[in-house]
Amino acid sequence: MPATKIRELPEAERPREKLLERGAAALTDAELIAILLRTGLPGANAVDVARHLLQRYETLGALSRCSVDEIASIPGIGQAKALQLVAAFGLGQRLARETLVRQKLDSPELVHDLVASEMRMLHKESLRVLSLDTRYRLLRMEEVSLGSVNESIAHPREVFRPAVIASAYAVIVVHNHPSGDPSPSQADHSLTRRLAAAAELLQIKLLDHIIIGAPAEGRQPYFSFKEAGVL
Repeated sequence: MPATKIRELPEAERPREKLLERGAAALTDAELIAILLRTGLPGANAVDVARHLLQRYETLGALSRCSVDEIASIPGIGQAKALQLVAAFGLGQRLARETLVRQKLDSPELVHDLVASEMRMLHKESLRVLSLDTRYRLLRMEEVSLGSVNESIAHPREVFRPAVIASAYAVIVVHNHPSGDPSPSQADHSLTRRLAAAAELLQIKLLDHIIIGAPAEGRQPYFSFKEAGVL
């Protein structure tokens, strides 16, 4: 049986009309995605294609980590629609960060909320430095190392260079584990010790070294060396 075209639906059930009348909160995830897709393919309208996307990746978080090429390979999507979806997810991540960058970044939870949505999308380890002022507000965030899938290696001089340039009072170092398990490796412990020694010499506070993982039952989605008592 052919799929019902969106224009054949009752007006109150069409995603665009529903959004205009009742706001975004009234729409399902599939309906919101369908507005971005605009059209479907033979035998499936835009909402059907959006549902297929969500069924394939299970969560919006998993879908947001997909590349343009991955999304474009889905029947009914293509490059133009994939670009729109990736751009929409990017804007959402920036919006989520916008209020956080003005806050006092004095807990690993806040740092996790600031960077996790983007860093979980990466297939390689990225090591980033958050340079902070005397009130622990963000001055700048810079990637200083992009490693292999298994490890990220950065010399302390590269890690602290952005902080020195920004005349930062303190820094927080963050990197991701693409495997999703935030448990620190021996290399992570070694790097943290070297960074702590360099921070003392430079008289820049190393507030924390945080490893970003993925949410899982029974564990936090990040590891904090400060919370663990190492720093």
